[in-house]
Amino acid sequence: MKLRRGYAPPNMTLSPLALIDLDAVPAWALVLASYLLGAIPFGLILSQAFKGVDPRTVGSGNIGATNTIRAAGRTVGLTSFALDVFKGAAVVVLLRDGAQEYLGPYCFGAAVVGHCYPVYLGFIGGKGVATMVGGILAIDPMMLVYGVGAWLLVLLTTRFVGLASLAMVAAFAVGSGIRHGFDQSATLVQFGLLLMIVWRHRGNLRRILEGSEPRAFEPKPADFHEAPNE
Repeated sequence: MKLRRGYAPPNMTLSPLALIDLDAVPAWALVLASYLLGAIPFGLILSQAFKGVDPRTVGSGNIGATNTIRAAGRTVGLTSFALDVFKGAAVVVLLRDGAQEYLGPYCFGAAVVGHCYPVYLGFIGGKGVATMVGGILAIDPMMLVYGVGAWLLVLLTTRFVGLASLAMVAAFAVGSGIRHGFDQSATLVQFGLLLMIVWRHRGNLRRILEGSEPRAFEPKPADFHEAPNE
């Protein structure tokens, strides 16, 4: 039996969220809520809660999963990565099959913007890749074939993680255009996010050009530090 959101048949228990009729919520409120969800800094919250450390004071100073692993360990870092992925996927899945399903790509985009520029932390956040992966996974899981393929190719040939991440996001956008059309909202949003994520990786790109960007599988210099908003 297919259930309409906001309706629960007798003797059936649903979560409180399932009882909300999202079709009745204004579009602007859904986009804003998606931004606020995306802005939750799970890397910072988990690091402080379980290890008593602030990832903004360690390594690159970024609150994303990579630096969270460096600051608080693999378990905390991978958990924060999973939650960042969840943020991107959740906003798409919750709108699926409803009258406002068309808002999915925009809410997904808002969640990624929130992760990169969280209002809770003075608009200084992560780089958006994990949340981007979550949204892509919900929109079209086959897109991961394009993205992961590009990521592995660039990582194995250059050993620059940041450059590999940019290649993955670019592959998502191009792959979306190939599969769904370059004039579709999901594709246009992804190209917009690509530009933003390139900007968020500008520090990595600058260091690659300077020859000072650390490579994967090699220890970072002890004095390596990245400006938090780069």
